[in-house]
Amino acid sequence: MRVIAIKTLKDYINEFRSAEQSLLSWHDEATAANWATPNELKSQYKNASILSEKRVVFNIHGNSYRLIVDIEYRLKIVFIVWFGTHKQYDSINAKTISYVKAN
Repeated sequence: MRVIAIKTLKDYINEFRSAEQSLLSWHDEATAANWATPNELKSQYKNASILSEKRVVFNIHGNSYRLIVDIEYRLKIVFIVWFGTHKQYDSINAKTISYVKAN
C-alpha cells in the first residue's frame, strides 16, 4: 500500500514523541501490506475498527493513540486523516472528521 502522506505522519511524530516507534512500525507494515478488502485488513489488525467501506481506526502504542485513515483498496492507497490520544479521539466524530492541512 502507498501511505499518503509521510510528511503528515512525521508531523504527528513530532507532536507525539512517545508514539514514534509505534507509528513507524505501523507505516512499515501498511506499506508492505496489499489489502484488497476491509476483511483482509482485519485479518492482519484484529483490533482495527472498520467504520465504513473506506474509514479505519487503528490502535497505536498499546491503545494510547488512535490513527484514522481512509483506504482506497482498489488503488492501494492509505490516506492519513487524523492522529491523537485516546482522550482526544473520544472528543471527535471519527466517521466524519476530515484531514485539515496545517501550514
